[in-house]
Amino acid sequence: MPRPARSKFPPPTLITTTTGLEAFCQRMHAEAFITVDTEFMRERTYWPELCLVQIAGEKEVAVIDAEAEGIDLAPLGVLFADEAVMKIFHAARQDLEIFVLRYGAVPRPLFDTQVAAMVAGFGDQVGYDALVSNLTGGHIDKAHRFSDWSARPLSDAQITYAAADVTYLRQVYLRLKQRLEQENRLSWVAEEMAILNNPDTYRADPETAWERLRPRSTNKRFLHTLKEITAWREREAQRVNIPRQRLVKDEALLEIAATAPTNPETLARVRGVTRGFAEGRSGTSLLEVLAAARRVPDADLAPAPQQRENARPSAALVALLKVLLAAKCEQHHVAARLVASSDDIDRLALEETPDIHALHGWRREVFGDDALLLKEGRIALGVDGRKVKFIPV
Repeated sequence: MPRPARSKFPPPTLITTTTGLEAFCQRMHAEAFITVDTEFMRERTYWPELCLVQIAGEKEVAVIDAEAEGIDLAPLGVLFADEAVMKIFHAARQDLEIFVLRYGAVPRPLFDTQVAAMVAGFGDQVGYDALVSNLTGGHIDKAHRFSDWSARPLSDAQITYAAADVTYLRQVYLRLKQRLEQENRLSWVAEEMAILNNPDTYRADPETAWERLRPRSTNKRFLHTLKEITAWREREAQRVNIPRQRLVKDEALLEIAATAPTNPETLARVRGVTRGFAEGRSGTSLLEVLAAARRVPDADLAPAPQQRENARPSAALVALLKVLLAAKCEQHHVAARLVASSDDIDRLALEETPDIHALHGWRREVFGDDALLLKEGRIALGVDGRKVKFIPV
């Protein structure tokens, strides 16, 4: 497959009207696959603000102005639901969140070249620029990486920059697909796509938001309060549409759960909480949640989650399993992060046969079976020149 010259890529078309979008999407329905990217702003809001959608077919590339006056993006939803057209993204999660929020569904079928690159041995999280350079010989000018995409009018340079990602992405996809077909690994990518295809992946659950804070306490009252006020923060941040950390930082939330303020004065004493917040609508709402949490009887509090810290894995065994993981992934040319997480390794060291991804499907063939053999003392690790070797015992 010849490497494309950048000048031969089709010039981008800026679409600012519903009529233009409908016509473009109608043409894209005839494509075997399209490449998709977005530009959005999220620094000041909870919900991502979609600014541009870039789509490339075989012969044309469009930059769709999502903020153009009067434009209706419904034709995009129809295109994304067309099962006959493969949608190609790179590092798709944030883009997909936007489309799930807008259309209620994940674009299907779906292929993420970042995941494919990890399966193909390009490292744990290869950058798109490096992937383009390696697979196409092309170069992406990142001068507009930090543009304010909500500002109008867009410059010609911004439009060209926005379109470059999806034009190169066509060649990246074709080359990765060819490599994965040769290595019989497309099914490995399909397993990862199952996670991205689940709309729940992109919907924050206020009731489980407290888990991200990883509290170390086993105090049931503290944990109940933390769960309630973290759920409140998620809903309040959504309501006022500001980032959760801008509303109340994690550190402040933990202190509030520990001290359980009862009035604006004591709430304002928490580091990072202003008196204006404490006395305002959000502060009043937070105090009401705290009051409700205090009224729950001790007998009705949920038990503290089982703390795995009480049974720590052997540091030596964890280190040995990590060496095995690195060696097996080097042997099979696949990213270690895709095969087993740090939590997987800890559970492997602690439990006999834990229910983890590393012990299912292709991961078990690459690493899981040998990890169990290593734990059982049936294989050992040695060194052969500059590589780790596996020695049956």
